[in-house]
Amino acid sequence: MSNVLVLVDHTGGKVRKTTAELLTIARRLGDPIAVYIGDGVQDALPALGQYGATKVIALTSPELTQYLVAPKAEALQQVAAKVEPSTILISSSAEGKEIAARLAVKLDSGLITDAVDVQAGPVTTQSVFAGNYSVQAKVTHGTPIITVKPNAATPEAAQTSPEVEEFDVSISDTAKTAKIVESKPREATGRPELTEAAIIVSGGRGTGGDFGPVEAFADSLGAAVGASRAAVDSGWYPHAYQVGQTGKTVSPQLYVAAGISGAIQHRAGMQTSKTIVAINKDEEAPIFELVDFGVVGDLHKVLPAATEEVTKRKS
Repeated sequence: MSNVLVLVDHTGGKVRKTTAELLTIARRLGDPIAVYIGDGVQDALPALGQYGATKVIALTSPELTQYLVAPKAEALQQVAAKVEPSTILISSSAEGKEIAARLAVKLDSGLITDAVDVQAGPVTTQSVFAGNYSVQAKVTHGTPIITVKPNAATPEAAQTSPEVEEFDVSISDTAKTAKIVESKPREATGRPELTEAAIIVSGGRGTGGDFGPVEAFADSLGAAVGASRAAVDSGWYPHAYQVGQTGKTVSPQLYVAAGISGAIQHRAGMQTSKTIVAINKDEEAPIFELVDFGVVGDLHKVLPAATEEVTKRKS
């Protein structure tokens, strides 16, 4: 079978769910080979083996974590020259898409971003024109490089015992242009990462600035919290949690929109969600055009009642 490179998305050796999804997709296409950048590869090995990685290529050169993006693209170029993969899969994060774009130029290969599904071929499915259409695409030149949205696949275990291969890379001086001088972890909220969450509860202008009911309902479901642009621009919630065309694009199993009218900017960032529920006082709100379930009512009354019922059923 052909080799499929998967760039591991991790934090200090803790493998993110997106990598489990990529490995699951990679098994449809060939033998998954995980590329791990940074320290902590031994900590990541059990998770990578759980989802079918046949080999782990460890890149530990200090330059890969001391500088932004460019060295990682150079390193992947060198790994690809050695492995000769049929496909390269990368998570559709901001960094992932930049790495993929640089790598595509270096390999003179076609690039597909924000795929919501990848099948044998590889043939991808994408949601385009603000989510109004779904299209299928295929790279016709070079090694297909595909970035995949979180929640595009359900992780499926396939236990392996991958060997670790240390691989030395040489990074050019031209790639060392943006050095990281300081980094600090974002303060933990105890909630899932927005782009990876299976359930998201978002609040908009209808909250009136009070995100308490939104957060309480999200916590009862073990969900992430999002916000519309109107809420973010009003200073009611941090920009990092904005869902929409100018914020983050999400595709959870369940998306709850509370007090959000459903402008096209917001819809573009969430309408590939598997199930959508909207709560809005205005029965004519555009959001109701695309939902699976709609509740016409005041979110400040509906959400506390829903939270109480969820908590009761969990106890």
